[in-house]
Amino acid sequence: MLRPGALMRGMWTTFKSMFEKPVTVMYPQVKRPVSKRFKGRHELKRYDNGLEKCIGCALCAAACPADAIFVEASENTDEQRYSPGERYASTYEINFLRCIYCGFCEDACPTEAIVLGDNYELSYTNRSEAIYTREMLLVPVHPSAAPTPQKVAPGTFDRPIPEMEDPD
Repeated sequence: MLRPGALMRGMWTTFKSMFEKPVTVMYPQVKRPVSKRFKGRHELKRYDNGLEKCIGCALCAAACPADAIFVEASENTDEQRYSPGERYASTYEINFLRCIYCGFCEDACPTEAIVLGDNYELSYTNRSEAIYTREMLLVPVHPSAAPTPQKVAPGTFDRPIPEMEDPD
């Protein structure tokens, strides 16, 4: 049995909502901003000088409960330096069909190299497209920085060799 006035209250709610602005946006032309805590597609960050932050420690892969991350490390040399330190991630792959976007990889990273960004537009036409490689995950190099691999002076880990000027 309805309470007295319940029908009128429902009708008033319906009538009132007819004049409110709709919440719908014209996606993909208009994109709503995501919250700061949103966890989207992963990104591999770089230092200001262009070196990669990832040192190939594979702590992110160990922390991943879905086993979606594969890391293989290689040794840096002074002629080809990808990251500061002894190693870099020569192979870094994330299977986004397995990823549950929990953020454990971000928490486990000692260099803050892996960050869950704000990109939520992920679509694939086959399973192999869902596996993102290191090159796909790396953020672009800043215009004032040098791309990797860099040649560095022996004994330094983060300073590229300045280009020598021709004396002629």
